[in-house]
Amino acid sequence: MNQQKKTSPFRYAVGMFGTSIPINMFKTYAAAFYVIGHGVTTAQFSMVLFLYTFVDAIDNPVYGFLSDRTRTRWGRRRPWLVIGTPLLALCFIAFFNIPAFLNGSGIFSYMLLMYILTGTLDSLINANYGALFPELFTSDSQRAKSNAMRQAFQLLAMVISIALTPLVTDALGYGLTSIIYGILAVAVILYCTFGCHEITRTEDLQKPRLLSTLRDLLTNPKFWIFGLTNAFYSAAMSLVMSAVPFYVKYTLGLGSMANTILLGMVLLFAMAGVSVWALFVKKHSVMPVWRIALAALTVSFLPLYFVSGLFPALAAACLLGFGYSGAITTMDLIGARIMDEDTRKNGLRREGTYASAMGFMNRLSGFFTSFAFLIVGRIYGFESGEIPGPRPHDAARFLMVVFPFCVMILSVLCSRFLKFPEDGDTSAAESPAVPGKETK
Repeated sequence: MNQQKKTSPFRYAVGMFGTSIPINMFKTYAAAFYVIGHGVTTAQFSMVLFLYTFVDAIDNPVYGFLSDRTRTRWGRRRPWLVIGTPLLALCFIAFFNIPAFLNGSGIFSYMLLMYILTGTLDSLINANYGALFPELFTSDSQRAKSNAMRQAFQLLAMVISIALTPLVTDALGYGLTSIIYGILAVAVILYCTFGCHEITRTEDLQKPRLLSTLRDLLTNPKFWIFGLTNAFYSAAMSLVMSAVPFYVKYTLGLGSMANTILLGMVLLFAMAGVSVWALFVKKHSVMPVWRIALAALTVSFLPLYFVSGLFPALAAACLLGFGYSGAITTMDLIGARIMDEDTRKNGLRREGTYASAMGFMNRLSGFFTSFAFLIVGRIYGFESGEIPGPRPHDAARFLMVVFPFCVMILSVLCSRFLKFPEDGDTSAAESPAVPGKETK
């Protein structure tokens, strides 16, 4: 293979800003936009999340496998990013710009279609962006540094696309806001893509085969343990982000400004915490730090159950933000280790397949968040913003605290079963397997 050019950690990391801007607004405010604002019921929204999880089960492995088998002079991942990015932006913009002639069941059908299209294109982008990470940065120390940087960019994007979005949408509306975020995402992702120097000479890289790739993936216990741990954690945090508008309105009895303040506090403390957790990783082994971070995040939900005013809620949000920063700082490092182990064992570069499969396991959170919204409708009678039921404050507290706390306990328990040999700074590049013929 040719000598690979080094990629600037900044150039790669800033891509996370671009990928996060549209999808965080999409996932956080989809429920508020359609359920509170356009009369879609919680049962219908639950159905959308449930159905999309099945779509995601198909599209993620397909995207990853196709990416691993791609051979172009521009690399394996970059062509997919260049093609997929503008398509993602267009579907994201369409999701928040409902045609004026739609009403009733037409709005629900439109939401279902655009949710699936936006979600599947996000899977395409993230499968390829995530697959670049272990290839561009080959040691734990490099990865810890670059991952801390990209998580900081992700959190900055979340401050804009989650915390500030209520203020922006109040001034501009959801439609114009989505256009601005979509254009920004395209510019940043393409800037990142053209600055990433992946392996472009590919004659020595054997193409993975479908059946053996699926066999190795599905029989890898580390993949399943990590995937479930990540799925439970992702369910907790995606539900929290979606539930904040409900929690602020119905439990705290405050306006949209409080959404921004509360989410901003979570994300600002998460940004501050990334460097602290990265320092822990540098001084200690990544595995125990990862488990401690998940436990800290779990405990941080408890104070939110008991608060009743803005300032106590802000104090609780600080704890939640710090726990969240630990999870995002360490999670990708664990996934990269699993990819390295597969490369050493099988002599194949299959980061795309593993990144997309891990992305699918992450999106299994859709099952859990769907179940949470279904429970809220059945137990608390919360159907929509027009029919909030007799106890909307308890319904919002359930979405924001009770359900996330329960699934985080499951995440912590799963993490205890994942083990690696603690042999220092391991990587696929430092202990490479020689590419050869794949066994059938």
